[in-house]
Formats: sequence, C-alpha cells, structure tokens
Amino acid sequence: MKRVFLFLCAAVALPPAANAQMANAEIARAVAAAPARLQADATVITFANDGSIEILRQGSNGVMCWDESSADRFAAHCTSEENRARVEQNHAFNNSGGTSDEIQAMFDAAERDGTRAVSGFGTIYDHLTGADQASARSHMSIVVPFATRESLGIPDSRKSDGVWIMGAGTSTAHLMVPGR
Repeated sequence: MKRVFLFLCAAVALPPAANAQMANAEIARAVAAAPARLQADATVITFANDGSIEILRQGSNGVMCWDESSADRFAAHCTSEENRARVEQNHAFNNSGGTSDEIQAMFDAAERDGTRAVSGFGTIYDHLTGADQASARSHMSIVVPFATRESLGIPDSRKSDGVWIMGAGTSTAHLMVPGR
C-alpha cells in the first residue's frame, strides 16, 4: 500500500515539475538575447496559441524577452516592455496563416492607415539568432520611429560600416549598428 501511495504521489508531482523544467529552459533561451546585466530581472513572455501573451516570469527592470526558436532555428529576442503592443502586433501578423506576401500586405496596410503599433523612440531590440544557440549571432537595433536622414543627420542607406537608418520615415525606422 505504501508503494502505491508513493507511486501516486510521484505521478501527481511529475507533471508540474516537468512543466517548471520546460519553463525554466524557455526562460533561459529567451533571456540569452539580453545583455548579461539585464537577464536576471527581465520579464519573459511566451505566445499562447490564440496569439495572446502569457508571462512566464515577471521581471522588474522594464525589459521583456521571448523565445521564438523552432526545431531548425534558434531565435531569442528582448526589448523594452514599452514595445509590447508592437511585439503583439508583429506576432499576430506573422502567425495569421497567410503567405509571406499576404503578411507583408498586412504590415503595409497598418503602416498606411496608421494602425501600426509604434515602438518607443530610442528603445532597443536585442536579437540572438542562428542554427542553434551555440552558433547564434547577436544583433541590436535602436528604434527611431519616423526618423529620417534630415531629422537625425544619419545616413538612410548602408554606405560604410557606420550606423545608418533602416526604414527611414516609417514606424519601423531603426538604427542599424554594424559589428555588434
């Protein structure tokens, strides 16, 4: 009888322990994109099947990270929690079930009609992507919505290894920072 009781206790305890272990692994993958000094206190989110955001771990430093890895690609991202609406909209469009052209049309239409969620000026997006985490490369961009060459005095095309504005004049405008 004692063995049956112990087996039942173990069977009930395993699923929560397994779920916690999976959540911890996802948290570790997601925060890998953040600078080391920000990882411990970052909020970590995941996307539910319905597109809504679930919080895996509540943070306290204003940074939000998520893991978008797949079986053949590692992809972790972090940004300011201020950019949550943009992240949610990106996820909704990208997971709408449309073709690449249809998804791009959704982004373009939202940009044209003013419904495109806008990231906070000067906020940063950190990305860590690659075939796997060990070989992943980091990329950082600084968001400057609607900025232009004239407004910032920074080139709007890559002419050298210096900083330049990608998507100048749009809600997507951001500073490309080579070599990071």
